Amino acid sequence: MSDIVQVNMILVPDMVQLDLTGPFEVLARVPGWQVELVASSLAPVRTDRGLTILPTVTRDTAGPADILVVPGGTGIDTAMVDPDWVRFAHDQAINAKYVFGICTGSFLLAAAGLLTGRRAGAHWQARDLLARFGAIPSHERMVVDGKYYTSGGVTSGIDMALRVVGDVAGKEVAQKIQLQIEYDPQPPFPGGTPFTSPPQIVDAVSLASAQRRATREKLVEQAVAAMRPASGR
Repeated sequence: MSDIVQVNMILVPDMVQLDLTGPFEVLARVPGWQVELVASSLAPVRTDRGLTILPTVTRDTAGPADILVVPGGTGIDTAMVDPDWVRFAHDQAINAKYVFGICTGSFLLAAAGLLTGRRAGAHWQARDLLARFGAIPSHERMVVDGKYYTSGGVTSGIDMALRVVGDVAGKEVAQKIQLQIEYDPQPPFPGGTPFTSPPQIVDAVSLASAQRRATREKLVEQAVAAMRPASGR
């Protein structure tokens, strides 16, 4: 890897902004790392809760990535059935040294045939669907299989970004960044996973997102049907 480490972060409409901005805050602090936000055009991109982010490059102008980062959200559900995004993710990931999927960002990687036979994580309400792509779903918050780093929910992107920095630039660099951003999470309530939250909370959240789950399942089936041949490990 050269002295300058190129980090390309995929940016699509209706993605979860913290999936991108959390890891960005970590990755952009590493000396010698250049971070680009890659979109289909240079127009502002509106995330799922209304925050607008400006891309820095397009798919056509982005250079090869040393580290490819894929956030999650409903926008990624759409991207995994978009041949242009699937092709871009595949081509970037194949040549990258490290590939980092946050939350349901792993679904775009899976749709590109990159996670077949690999362990991978995703949001708890979706991770079982990874099996339809031939991946092996994991309940772990952070999952590493070869050069592929995938993480569970939205906030796990910060954890995994620190893990990536530690593995690439060294533990001390990661620890300095962790201190710079004073990352010492202490949630006000127990829970945060389906295994640690009260059953009535899990049931309520599952019920409220039932329609989104149904829509995602249909898009997964489309993506599986169109999936390009899996490339070598």
